[in-house]
Amino acid sequence: MSFDGLFTHAMVTELQHNLVSGRIAKIHQPYQNELILTVRANGKNWPVLLSADPTYPRVQVTQIPYVNPAVPTNFAMMMRKYLQGAIITEIKQLANDRVVHFTITTRNELGDAETLTLIIEIMARHSNVILVDNKTGKILDVIKHVGADQNRYRLLLPGATYIEPPKQEKKNPFVSNQDYRDLVQQYPTDTVLAQQLQQHYQGLGRDSATQLAADLHQPGDLAEHYQNFLTQFEAPQPTLITLSNHKTMFAAGPFAAFGEQRRRFDSLSALLDFFYQDAAQRERVQQQAGNLVRVVRNDLKKNRNKYKKLQQTLANTKQADELRLKGEILTTYLHEVKRGMTEISLPDYYHDNVPLKIQLSNQLSPSRNAQKYFSRYQKQKNAVTYVNEQLAITQGEIDYLDNIQTQIELATPADIAEIREELTQQGYLKQRKTKKKQRASRKPSQPQEFLASDGTEISVGKNNRQNDQLTLKTARKTDFWLHTQKIPGSHVIIHSAEPSEQTLTEAANLAAYFSKARDSATVPVDYVQVKRIRKPNGAKPGFVIYEGQKTLYVSPDANLVDQLSPKK
Repeated sequence: MSFDGLFTHAMVTELQHNLVSGRIAKIHQPYQNELILTVRANGKNWPVLLSADPTYPRVQVTQIPYVNPAVPTNFAMMMRKYLQGAIITEIKQLANDRVVHFTITTRNELGDAETLTLIIEIMARHSNVILVDNKTGKILDVIKHVGADQNRYRLLLPGATYIEPPKQEKKNPFVSNQDYRDLVQQYPTDTVLAQQLQQHYQGLGRDSATQLAADLHQPGDLAEHYQNFLTQFEAPQPTLITLSNHKTMFAAGPFAAFGEQRRRFDSLSALLDFFYQDAAQRERVQQQAGNLVRVVRNDLKKNRNKYKKLQQTLANTKQADELRLKGEILTTYLHEVKRGMTEISLPDYYHDNVPLKIQLSNQLSPSRNAQKYFSRYQKQKNAVTYVNEQLAITQGEIDYLDNIQTQIELATPADIAEIREELTQQGYLKQRKTKKKQRASRKPSQPQEFLASDGTEISVGKNNRQNDQLTLKTARKTDFWLHTQKIPGSHVIIHSAEPSEQTLTEAANLAAYFSKARDSATVPVDYVQVKRIRKPNGAKPGFVIYEGQKTLYVSPDANLVDQLSPKK
């Protein structure tokens, strides 16, 4: 289901239980539109995510690790100034809207108690995180500034008076009413009733309205069906549901109208972590990659166009032998060629004296015409060597950039800094000025570690720096190395000299999954001992050559990757 008003109601209930009376211990802004508050409550640390991401806005407790920037953002510094050490006294939802208020008590610089409200508005591209001074009603800071040129109704800028989002003329479904009875009588079909419920009640997304309509059309007491539907948001049963199109959706309850229950979770936050992990990660990577994606895509396009032109040039050089032939025939029959001719037909003694038409320049002598053909022949012959060299260089550039593009697609936000640094070293990006302290504080990311079913360690490199380090320095010569055959992807190392067939298959699945062929049905994966791998002098990062390999064919399986539990 969507993160609508009803799901917000359920999430607020969960957050109230876990966070109220908790102290805000840490504040970070790891990503542009996301704030993480670490709240100490009930003897535990709760990392609370407030996301104003336009695609995946939400509020939840998250256990997904994140990487903080070396230098905190201005917004993060302002949040620390006002909220560090503050107490959360109340968490409430505005009516049944997608707006959540965290009421926070703290002390100002003079030691006087003051009350602030941290507001998250979960409204797609209009989502925002706002800190308001309760006494003055002024905005202290906001994660996304919205000026008068963007919104005439309300300014979302520091110093502006906070105005609530425009209210809808709809009823709160949790406030006692009997309106649903009239709607059920007027609209006998589920689809139309769902539309009317959405228009009548606040905070009903399409999924919630569809399930409520289906429930209200069931035999039995309407009031009981209506109340049971709302009760599941007071005591939610976090559920992942498989739809008829094989996609999944999250819900606060069974939502039987949509499909089969695939999995239950202990909390709504755990459900959202599972559901959003890959999609939200991709979104974060795209945000952090910034111009990185654009530069790689443009360079890849430029090199592919260059390769096509070189191939055309190479095709044109195939005329070289014909030019030499015409020069020889002209030289043989030079006495028959007269100055001023524009063409002549002479016997081709290489092909049974079949007449061969030869173009001539009427400005040149017969001998100069022959020399011109030999000169053009020599020029094109020399071009073949040059063009072949350029084809090899350009193909190398294409392979490298294609590999980088795949790495960006598979990267975590922590990997982006290393990919950016590599592209800068390779000359694809301009050097950015970075403080020495900032560079020194950046720790190199490590390959992802997995355990095979029999306990064998398997390492997966996620970028070229990790791949080179893993294959050429970390791995023992007797370990086994795997990589998708002629497909960009990760280097995978099995830390064993005699891996079982099952371990080889599992490692091959990892190699296929962490490659450009992740969504393919069958992927060829080469495997060979590390001692048979070498890196040519001057080769691009991540590039190696090998011999004596064998090949496995596997189907990438995300469930198997999950089962190979990364080591903690």
